[in-house]
Amino acid sequence: MLKVNRDDARPIWQQLLDQAIHNITTGKWPPGELLLPSRELAPLIGVSRSTIQIVYEELYSRGYTVTSRRGGTRVSEWIYAARPAEEASPPELFPPELPLLNDAVGQLHSWFGAKDNPKIAIDFTPHEPYLDEHFQRNWRQSFLQAATETSLDSWAYGDPYGFLPLREQIQRYLSLERGVHVDSDQILLTSGAQHSLDLIAQALLQEGETVSVEDPGFPAAWMAMKYRRMQVVPVPVDEYGLCVDHVPPASKLVFVTPSHQCAVGVILSEPRRQQLLHMAAERRSWIVEDDYDSEFRYRGDPLPTLFSQRPQNTLYMMSFSKMVAPGIRLSAIVGPKAAIRQLARVQELTYRHLPIMEQLTLAHFIEHGHFMRHMRRVRNVYRRRHEAMTKAILSTGLGEQFTLSGVETGLHMLLEAEQSFAEEAATNLALEQGIRVYPLSNYCLESDRKGFVLGFAKVDERAIAAGIKRLAGMLL
Repeated sequence: MLKVNRDDARPIWQQLLDQAIHNITTGKWPPGELLLPSRELAPLIGVSRSTIQIVYEELYSRGYTVTSRRGGTRVSEWIYAARPAEEASPPELFPPELPLLNDAVGQLHSWFGAKDNPKIAIDFTPHEPYLDEHFQRNWRQSFLQAATETSLDSWAYGDPYGFLPLREQIQRYLSLERGVHVDSDQILLTSGAQHSLDLIAQALLQEGETVSVEDPGFPAAWMAMKYRRMQVVPVPVDEYGLCVDHVPPASKLVFVTPSHQCAVGVILSEPRRQQLLHMAAERRSWIVEDDYDSEFRYRGDPLPTLFSQRPQNTLYMMSFSKMVAPGIRLSAIVGPKAAIRQLARVQELTYRHLPIMEQLTLAHFIEHGHFMRHMRRVRNVYRRRHEAMTKAILSTGLGEQFTLSGVETGLHMLLEAEQSFAEEAATNLALEQGIRVYPLSNYCLESDRKGFVLGFAKVDERAIAAGIKRLAGMLL
């Protein structure tokens, strides 16, 4: 018999329902058993008939009972008593082995560098920009004002291309600052470079096609492409950038960082640029141009983009991870309308659209001048830190024992060593001394080049001088 506990905080119908389900699932009420009509059961328990009717309706809707006009309410035939405890709990179901995924994530962690070492006093990370309370205060202001001013329509399903006012702000910025003149429907918003590359692989390539990447280069690029089952071919990089002659004829896409090569830091020379553009046009292949930190240039203005010279088959990637903060998770792909439309269709199918609040905030942040003021401020910070890093490397003698490159643009530079250099041992020794450096080998697919990729964006001038001096004392 069902019972009511007046001290139980749960509603009476819920108490009775839980008891009934327990009786059915444990076999106390066996399959086919006829339940008392609600008008008879209600007075026996001391509740209203409507309460019993609610319980019976819930049992029926969940499939525990069946009901007929003549046969009344009976326990469903498929319900059976639980097996013994050791059989009732099946073993945990494990996902399939995914070697490509496990290898890629492992390489990604190695590339970024573990962040759980409390001994690290100076971290020459090339991955993170400078952030301060001034930025945080302005971002919070934009966040609150955007949240206050937005209409209810903004919270509906959004545009897979991305929030139009933000795309229009990016369109204006690209036109004024980078010489890239496009319509808003040539811009697709994404949540980072890896997201952008994943969409490109899905939308513009067929499984198994050949993709060319710089080596050394951007590890996330070849990891994303490999995971999408592309044939990734490493192309060497020299002092003039990507060795275009080594791009195989079968390549359907070339990923390149022309304004500041991701690892080595060199600039793709003008002859190589023209060679790459003409080759891609003749072979009808894609160029993916990652312009991740070219806004920070210490000799003259930022270089012209490949996209501005050959927009028909070039996809231009920009990211706010380096310009503002990685935590924003907003990037953009700029390209021909047909290609961007295809990317947007994949985005609509697999992601639907990006979260709206970050887009609203960034649009407000740009529109109200915070973004350009932030860029001017951090450029001054980076110029001082770039100068401090260069000076420290030359004054300690590291510049004589290692080849220094990548000093014209961006947030990192390269100290390259001979191939015989014990890179791993030196990296570990630096960690023991409280200094984190980033080995060049982590940026290599097949290349055997050695050295250190040193970032300076998050290290102040005093720490730069101290860290480089300590590093020189270990290596020289």
